[in-house]
Amino acid sequence: MDEESRSLTERLRRESGGGALFERLATTDDTDALAAVLTEPGQPLWARELAAFRLGLAGDRRAFESLVLFLNHRDPPRCASAAHALARLGDPRTARAAAALATNELRVAYALHPVRLLTTLAAPESTPALITTLHRRLTPHDPYRRIALACIDGLATLADPRARPVLREALAHPALAEAAVRALARLPGEG
Repeated sequence: MDEESRSLTERLRRESGGGALFERLATTDDTDALAAVLTEPGQPLWARELAAFRLGLAGDRRAFESLVLFLNHRDPPRCASAAHALARLGDPRTARAAAALATNELRVAYALHPVRLLTTLAAPESTPALITTLHRRLTPHDPYRRIALACIDGLATLADPRARPVLREALAHPALAEAAVRALARLPGEG
């Protein structure tokens, strides 16, 4: 069990109060039983999250929609767990969904995990979405510095030369300048 799985299991054990349903969902290998939790009415949020997470790790695409909803949740641990499972799911829709969430200005407060997921995926959608999100953060007094820094880190990791203009713009922002210098140094042709 990896650290993210262990963290999710402990968090949801506390949230659920333990019990038979939790133990069954945490230990079953029956993907149909897990998928049923995602569609049955009246299932608690923790049960849906556990089922979606386990299906995602198993590569079962029936978890996709639920995981995307959790990726956009207001609770950061749910977002982190969903991003972890989506990165392993292998669904071709994941990058488009993460890009849509990362660039949605109405939900920018929740964009950190979609930004990090885009970096992990390194999909064709990743660099354009990170550029767009970072560019929007380069306004005076933007309150989402953590998201801007995550975009800069992601662009450094992806090392796509298309990021050069927005990273140069970030140099003018004292809180972002050091990260932007490091990112620019990782781009091909910079030094």
